Amino acid sequence: MPKYTTDDDLDLLNELGIDTAPPQSGQRSAREERIIAGFEEIDRFVYEQGRLPQHGEDGDIFERLYAVRLDRLRESEECRAVLKPLDSRGLLDAIDDAHLTTETPVDEALLTALGLDVAADNDVTQLVNVRSRQEIKAAEEIAQRTSCPDFEQFKPIFDKLQRQLQSGDRQTIKYQDYAAVKEGDLFILDGQKVLVAETGEPFVSDYGRFDRRLRVVYDNATESDLLVRSLQRALNKDKSSRRITTPDFGPLFSHVEAVDDLPTGYIYVLRSRSDHPFIAENRSVIHKIGVTGGDVKSRIANAKKDPTYLLAEVKIVATFKLANINRKGLEALLHKFFSSARLDMELQDRFGSQVQPREWFLVPLEVIEEAIEKIKEGTIDQFRYDRETVSLTRS
Repeated sequence: MPKYTTDDDLDLLNELGIDTAPPQSGQRSAREERIIAGFEEIDRFVYEQGRLPQHGEDGDIFERLYAVRLDRLRESEECRAVLKPLDSRGLLDAIDDAHLTTETPVDEALLTALGLDVAADNDVTQLVNVRSRQEIKAAEEIAQRTSCPDFEQFKPIFDKLQRQLQSGDRQTIKYQDYAAVKEGDLFILDGQKVLVAETGEPFVSDYGRFDRRLRVVYDNATESDLLVRSLQRALNKDKSSRRITTPDFGPLFSHVEAVDDLPTGYIYVLRSRSDHPFIAENRSVIHKIGVTGGDVKSRIANAKKDPTYLLAEVKIVATFKLANINRKGLEALLHKFFSSARLDMELQDRFGSQVQPREWFLVPLEVIEEAIEKIKEGTIDQFRYDRETVSLTRS
């Protein structure tokens, strides 16, 4: 019978300083990434709930989606071939909850199953030369990275970046939750400067999430090959992470007010908490884009009574401070740019009248932030939003 490892087992091995990362077998195709991303959602559900997702009209909409997706993955030989090495819980073959893998191998069997050479007289419960938590953390970070073979071409970039930070030509600002990540972006993560050197082709996972593969280079001459969402999660997890601004950050989205700046307001991006079936199913890509001269939280205080906000509470997912700019003109520009992706639905307000909100769009947050960046750079007229590729393309 094959042996499986649990998350607790992997944590134990990490504490022992053993690299548990699976060997890289070459870059996966966009289709394979979508298959894996969809399967990981199901695996996370099983881990959290302790059971397989179930069909049924009374069930949670996401659980029902997972159940349908798992059936399709099981039926596809292509998907099974991609996922078999990753299926540690036996989800592809489990008939019911009783057939889920729960066996936890003993330490030596676990190490052997992972391909590690374990001497017969080596007691893994006897911890020798235990390292500090800082050392373990550093080892875990390095284990996920490889040496950058062409670091010489990136070193001048990091050297110049350091000089610009010291002179004040560049600033650091707090990284906003799941803010856009694109080629050329610079961050500070776990105390190291990070450059997004290359970006792969975009794809949308089965769960409707926009993602792409990145080549990320660090200022200690290492690099890693990871997904946008993996980097975003790491930046979110590190409470001291920072985004490094461009030298010409400019007055449009100024994070520091100059003496002669005229306060203008904010661009805000909202996500609905409505339980409407369509909104709930596509929540991660449905956003309201607006511009206000006042406080955003005050503006949305009565959202559940206002059809403008789909008669439901909303969540603020991003804000951008403005200075010296026409708010109405900017809002009109953003709405026109994304007009092809405008949400087309009608709601009945509390007086029984039919209303059609006009400020909601089926666009991922990352793409909205990219468009705002193009406005800041003055190049938005060179681009258009392509619904098919879920990205900005040159006009």
